[in-house]
Amino acid sequence: MRTAVAVALVTVLAACSSSSHAVTPSSPATTTSPATATGPCTHALAGVGTTRALSLAIDGHARVVRVHLPTRDSGRVALPLVLNLHGSDSNALQQEALSGMDATADQDTFLAVYPQALLPAGIGFDWNVPDVPLRGGKAVPPDAADDVSFLTHLVTELESRYCIDPRRVYATGFSGGARMASQLGCDASTVFAAIAPVTGLRFPTPCNATRAVPVVTFHGTADRTDPYAGNGEAYWTYSVVDAATRWAVKDGCTGAPTTSRPAGSVTFTLYARCADGATVGLYTIAGEGHEWPGGPKLPRAVTRLLGAQSDAINADDVMWQFFRLRVLP
Repeated sequence: MRTAVAVALVTVLAACSSSSHAVTPSSPATTTSPATATGPCTHALAGVGTTRALSLAIDGHARVVRVHLPTRDSGRVALPLVLNLHGSDSNALQQEALSGMDATADQDTFLAVYPQALLPAGIGFDWNVPDVPLRGGKAVPPDAADDVSFLTHLVTELESRYCIDPRRVYATGFSGGARMASQLGCDASTVFAAIAPVTGLRFPTPCNATRAVPVVTFHGTADRTDPYAGNGEAYWTYSVVDAATRWAVKDGCTGAPTTSRPAGSVTFTLYARCADGATVGLYTIAGEGHEWPGGPKLPRAVTRLLGAQSDAINADDVMWQFFRLRVLP
């Protein structure tokens, strides 16, 4: 069944050229001013508005990466970079289609980059999240590639090829990719200015972040794959609220969490008064399944397996408004 869904995503979603633009709530309150790009750059980006596939050798492994170059880039000002990580049993092309992030990258002028994992799973791949089992409780092979190292070295490689502001690099991802993005917040806090896991926020233990990492996350209450209340697979034991609370503790947030209703079926929980001006925010989408909020419409075969899809909030637009206010010190 999961293989059939993956095939449907490849054949149907890959044809989608833009995401549906749902209601975009205001970004969380912050004392941080919008970050400005550095410049000028020494090399231009050719082929703006297109996605190119790169084959790179990193840490002795051949890796596949899809890079979307925004339409409005001049090649003369350094751009923000968003790494967008696919879920388990998936790949870079599927994630580009599932999230529909290219449209937001074109609108707001940032590089959207879709790396691909290496561990074979179904017709796709899984990420090697340190000390975390794979789906079904399977152990990660001992010779598996170090994906934290891959993704941090990938940023360096992209900075050598494209016009990127190194202080404005961000990570998001879906499901297994969200768990991987959570890991990057802990293990590479000097590389990624903020993280935005979608349907998969975790708090890695230990968390070796050397600064308060801004976090925003999205999760549906009807998610059967990674249940909102926890009690799922071996990699999914505690609740989403617990994960957000643990991040708030790590970030030194001293204020009591506050809630608001930015859209009818959406509750936003904000943990504020954190160290270094960071915040932790959780968008809870009532009735949504294991989906990317506000993304392109999914085939019925997918929603039957993963649950209802919601367009009450557009995760791409909301996370970008969050990212754009965050910059590495």
